[in-house]
Amino acid sequence: MLLTITTTMSQATDLGFLLHKHPGRVQSFEQSFGTAHVFYPDADEGHCTAALLLDVDPVKLVRTRGRGTPDFSLGQYVNDRPYAASSLLASAMANVFRTAMRGRCDLRPDLAETPIPLEIVLPALPCRGGPGQAERFFGPLGWDVSAVPVPLDPEFAEWGDSRYVTLTLTGTLRLADALNQLYVLLPVLDDAKHYWMAPDEVDKLIRAGEGWLAAHPDRGAITRRYLANRRALVRTALGRLADAEDAPEEELDPVEVEEEASATEDEQEQAPSEQPVSLAERRVQSVVQALHDENARRVIDLGCGSGKLLARLVKDDFFSEISGTDVSYRALGHAWRRLRWDKQPSRENNRVQDVFQGALTYADERFRGYEAAVLMEVIEHIDPPRLGAVERVVFGHASPRVVVVTTPNAEHNVRYEGLAPGAMRHPDHRFEWTRDEFRAWADRVAAAHGYRVRHVPVGDDDPEVGAPTQMGVFTR
Repeated sequence: MLLTITTTMSQATDLGFLLHKHPGRVQSFEQSFGTAHVFYPDADEGHCTAALLLDVDPVKLVRTRGRGTPDFSLGQYVNDRPYAASSLLASAMANVFRTAMRGRCDLRPDLAETPIPLEIVLPALPCRGGPGQAERFFGPLGWDVSAVPVPLDPEFAEWGDSRYVTLTLTGTLRLADALNQLYVLLPVLDDAKHYWMAPDEVDKLIRAGEGWLAAHPDRGAITRRYLANRRALVRTALGRLADAEDAPEEELDPVEVEEEASATEDEQEQAPSEQPVSLAERRVQSVVQALHDENARRVIDLGCGSGKLLARLVKDDFFSEISGTDVSYRALGHAWRRLRWDKQPSRENNRVQDVFQGALTYADERFRGYEAAVLMEVIEHIDPPRLGAVERVVFGHASPRVVVVTTPNAEHNVRYEGLAPGAMRHPDHRFEWTRDEFRAWADRVAAAHGYRVRHVPVGDDDPEVGAPTQMGVFTR
């Protein structure tokens, strides 16, 4: 089972820094189902290739397979798993390239954030649905995709092609993004996993899919396949993706789960006949309504992310002046594409004053002069020691007449079936507050800076744990 990663960037052997594997060494890592070897068949300054070879032990493989895993009855006799790229290879990647997948490189942090030319080759990849599926899933991510069918037997052309392809991906991406996309899409294309699906698989999917899955046109199919059509897990995952920064303005696809053969009648009866409005949409609606209620027409979105709220504000003639800022250049790129300034200049976009890079922990004159500021799902991404600086910048220095803040209600997390106990809804969250914690913070900030605050639940208000999102509307 083989994966090769090639780059032709300047100083190509720096690929070793990104992978945390030295080009001059062969390294081996024991897995529960065999041994993973990392080596460099080619390494010079203009061309460098790293290879991950997974040597699967058939005995170990049988021991790790449960009765619900694919082909269990033939698992000890006839099995393609030792040879074809699958969830076994994805698991080995997560173990061997864990730091690289997180985008960490202490020796070359600039390189870890830089897209580099890459060619990734998988000689034998199970591809349920044929070569077109590989293009369908990898193409929208910026890859040039070549999926060449592997014949059943080259000597007998009349037998036709197997269900395997030789996959070659060529593109310019961050290495961390490329590895995370492979981690998710290898088992998706195979449409099988070698282990039991537990609720923490949702966390793994959200973490590996950050920055690309929510915006993927086939996110629904990817999520269903990755989670083996487990109805509850798929619904939880799609709900959490709807809250992701990179989700497009139009809501994520309704949860259309392919029925599992083992689904019970009770499970089928629980499927809603009409899809409810997503939490992400209700949050945007609540923020816009609060701005209308306070007659705030000039608005700045502090932490605008990919521009979900900005896109809604420019369509509402009530607002006369709109700006947005975010610390992430990549998120601002999504916002620019969403607003389509370069493609469809319009009357509405003329009301957008600026979309710019900025950090909320530093006073910035560009934050001033607006009637309202919005921090929609922003504060929970800030390290608690730096939250005081944000308070001073927003409520003290910028000092708009209205500030609207939304943040998750940690008490409601128990209602997310796929969320592990004690886990947070997003891997980048630094904290999530209970309702009492948010009220205490909001009351203290309001008193310190001359504001009043009213609290508004967003989403279905559960009588025991409250609404999933809590909103504070501060007025000076």
